[in-house]
Amino acid sequence: VRKENVLSSSKTHDFHVFFPGKPKLFGCAAAAQVKTSRETKGQYLSVCSCFIFRFLSFLLTGAHLNPAVTLSFCVLGQVRWGRLVPYCLSQILGAYVASALAFLVYYDAIMEFSGGVLSVYGPNETASIFATYPSEYLTVGRSFLDQVVGTGMLMMCILSLEERRNTPAPSELIPPIVAVIVLGISMSMSANCGAAINPARDLGPRLFSLTAGWGTEVFTCYNYWFWVPLVAPPIGGVLGSFMYLIFIHWQLPDPEPPASLTVVDTVSNKANKPATTMWEKEEELKSTHL
Repeated sequence: VRKENVLSSSKTHDFHVFFPGKPKLFGCAAAAQVKTSRETKGQYLSVCSCFIFRFLSFLLTGAHLNPAVTLSFCVLGQVRWGRLVPYCLSQILGAYVASALAFLVYYDAIMEFSGGVLSVYGPNETASIFATYPSEYLTVGRSFLDQVVGTGMLMMCILSLEERRNTPAPSELIPPIVAVIVLGISMSMSANCGAAINPARDLGPRLFSLTAGWGTEVFTCYNYWFWVPLVAPPIGGVLGSFMYLIFIHWQLPDPEPPASLTVVDTVSNKANKPATTMWEKEEELKSTHL
């Protein structure tokens, strides 16, 4: 993966799209284990910890795992726009396949826990193993704000890690740092609606649960709430990126040029001045020829 600072270079990154469903498998499997065991074989922190493996996998694959992040990088000029749709489709497909594999692994446990009835509501619901759903007390507007804020904070933290005019993090440590950031968001902002902050993380598993037996209720429940984790994270990611530009990046002072470049710059400025004598014109022609 060729890495450059998104805010200081006009060149684009070349990222690998490497099956983005593997980290999602850990998250869904952990959710299934915790729920079907009624928290006797793990707790909520287990689920949060397993979902952060998606960012640790970036260290080896360079894969994009979140359409909201990919869109933000496109807006900032770090990823070419032509890659937005293929990346997003790959992310959704990977999440779908990972959910299917987790379902097969925990099929017996899910059926035992639910009594063979795959439902979205009630104490024995199992749909939340895969997709996210809002709490009963939450309004649509507040859940939308929840996702915008969570994704915005994610992008602001990601962009700050490679800010060369401040104190950039070592490139080898960026994936685990981002993983810890996501863990913090999940632990502090998931009570409302599960902290999806990722359209692919929600839509892929929701499509799987639609086809696996939960039915259309996964889309119609809670007054068609499913559109919130699809629309709010991209908006939050872009807003967070612009907030970083306005309040942090554009406020940092330009770095002082190295002393060795001062002489080069002086010579360059002299070379750009028009020649006034015949000797200077001859020297200029020789320099141009060379």
